[in-house]
Amino acid sequence: MREKKEINIQIGNKIRIAREQAGLTQEQFGAIVSLGTKNVSDIERGVAGITVSTLKRICEKLSISSDRILFGDQSKNDVEYLADRLERLPAEQFAAVERLLNQIFALFSQLNNSTDINDVGVQVPQPVDFDCQFLKNL
Repeated sequence: MREKKEINIQIGNKIRIAREQAGLTQEQFGAIVSLGTKNVSDIERGVAGITVSTLKRICEKLSISSDRILFGDQSKNDVEYLADRLERLPAEQFAAVERLLNQIFALFSQLNNSTDINDVGVQVPQPVDFDCQFLKNL
């Protein structure tokens, strides 16, 4: 068994936290960043280190700063964390998120102005089995 280096343990733990915050399993994450599930597990446990190119790929796919992985959260609140991720998105993806948020805010506004949710006339979609394969192309 290989000896774990402290830096690998710290970076692996921060990668695990970022993956979990993105709502991804190790398998989904591995597919997105072109790593096998065992390799993801080894990295997260600090058994294996990562290359700079792997770090870059992880940060691009999760839309996070490499500083977050290397140096930690630096005590950002939820809004700052989301703003940081949004500002790293390509323009097309940012526009899609903006449209989605505007629709959500409009729905909230309608709900706030109504005493009965049935007055809003919004059809709530059935839950969808979410597949992260589309993230490979982001």
